Amino acid sequence: MTLRAGLLGVGMMGRHHARVLRELDGVELVAIADPGGDPHGVAGGLGVLPDIDALIAADIDIAIVAVPTRFHEEAALKLAAAGVHTLVEKPIAHTLDAGRRMVDAFAEAKLVGAVGHIERFNPALQELRRRIEAGELGAVYQVTTRRQGPFPARIADVGVAKDLASHDVDLTAWVVQSDYDLVFAQTAYKSGREYEDMITITGRTKSGVIVNNIVNWLSPMKERVTVVTGEKGAFVADTSTGDLTFYANGTVPIQWDSVSSFRGVSEGDVTRYAFAKREPLRVEHEAFRDAVLGEETDVVTMAQGQRTLEVVEAALNAARTNSIVSLAGREV
Repeated sequence: MTLRAGLLGVGMMGRHHARVLRELDGVELVAIADPGGDPHGVAGGLGVLPDIDALIAADIDIAIVAVPTRFHEEAALKLAAAGVHTLVEKPIAHTLDAGRRMVDAFAEAKLVGAVGHIERFNPALQELRRRIEAGELGAVYQVTTRRQGPFPARIADVGVAKDLASHDVDLTAWVVQSDYDLVFAQTAYKSGREYEDMITITGRTKSGVIVNNIVNWLSPMKERVTVVTGEKGAFVADTSTGDLTFYANGTVPIQWDSVSSFRGVSEGDVTRYAFAKREPLRVEHEAFRDAVLGEETDVVTMAQGQRTLEVVEAALNAARTNSIVSLAGREV
């Protein structure tokens, strides 16, 4: 069976979706819609349709929604009503209420509704999660993420928390397999925009892991790093390169007394792992395709995307009120 795919939005992210859809086995890209036209020239022989209604009329089985966040809800609800399985880019929606309506609509229609939290498909994080699950780190103590870089002029409808920190919130909970329990946060507004361009989230998962997510649009260098520290050492994943390195606690006794008393652990072997590195977007599309075909996959569901948005909203609320916000009672 070949799935007929439609793509809404061919901007900076949509152009990559178009490329992968054209290369994906079992999927045919049959329609593209974007009210802003085709700035990157990815339509090829396809005409650029004006809106979501025209896309639905093209008789599609699946859809990718890669338009600004504030338009996710309208498009997704129309696609659900039309019986179209849909993957929306992250975050799921611009508000919790909008996200909840999307979750409910796809559940009621018994359709696959997915969110593009692409970091779950990054080879470094998949390898990291596998090794933690296998017990190679022992007890997990702390997760620190750093996601920093210059301001992207294309993002105008949300702040850095929803656009970027949602990546880190989702990957943190996924890697350690435990939801956030509480959060505190601080934000900054330095670029003259309505929305925050810097946020630091401090929190704890239900399993007791300490979390720190450092995110901004104010750095001249791009950084995408996840550090997981535990009983046996620390993993460092660079998701921009797909590399994973393990820093083991030392097993050689330190005989220099002043240094030995200062360090909680000693420095041991450093290992950078070799493993297959496939493009995360392609792996994400394969998971979505297979879920539509009824197979069990690691696709990120809309319910999971909504939980991530709940944590981000809780962090923004914590920053506004200068308080710790508990997520108790919510499966985040």
